[in-house]
Amino acid sequence: MTAAMVIPGAESFFLPGNSIGILICHGFNGTPQSVRYLGEKFTTKGFTVFAPRLAGHGTDEYEMETSHYQEWIQDVEMAYAKLKRTCTHVFAIGQSMGGALVLDLATKLACDGIITINAALQVPEYEIYRNQSVPRFIPEGKPDIKDDRTKEITYDQVPLTAINQLLDIMEHASQKLIDVSCPILIFHSPEDHVVPDSCSYQIYDTVISSDKEMASLENSYHVASLDHDKDHIIERSYQFIQRLSKRAIIAS
Repeated sequence: MTAAMVIPGAESFFLPGNSIGILICHGFNGTPQSVRYLGEKFTTKGFTVFAPRLAGHGTDEYEMETSHYQEWIQDVEMAYAKLKRTCTHVFAIGQSMGGALVLDLATKLACDGIITINAALQVPEYEIYRNQSVPRFIPEGKPDIKDDRTKEITYDQVPLTAINQLLDIMEHASQKLIDVSCPILIFHSPEDHVVPDSCSYQIYDTVISSDKEMASLENSYHVASLDHDKDHIIERSYQFIQRLSKRAIIAS
């Protein structure tokens, strides 16, 4: 079977910079396009940035139908390994399902810090599809972005099989929170129509990190990397990364 073509603009991107690497993971039914603005801004600050395209994303819904959450975990681990080849320090940022994936990553590999943006531990709208086999595809509404000038590359429908993989990775990540000990910055939108704001509070309350922060995104909905607060995310993340990098250099 011929592999599906990647939608123009949805490709993985690697932006070389200094010895501080930033892995940025997009969410379910998203692509690296949704985090490209963040990546490009981080590069102007000198960092090396890699945003992988998760399996089954950014091509077509039929390829997504055959994807498994273990592949998404592997994609993120491979992205980390790619950055580690040239970077001394690696920070991981994840939006929505990407947040769940970087939380999992932090339990297995030495992240200097992680940043979650409306990390998904639950998607209530999808719960009715748990362990169901029909219908084959579920229509997707417009991406949850307050800024109506912004467009996100997504599928118009998603496979039921993929929704169940999302439910599985969210449950898996929830169970692993107690193993997260690295520094963490948690961005959350109080007005998020996809993922309950309570997920971010659950992360903050459960991880065992001694260095943890919460930051509210008051003017953004779920896909905050493309919304009104995107520059706030960059500046607050930059402060977090700089602080931890300096501390690591002094310690060494």
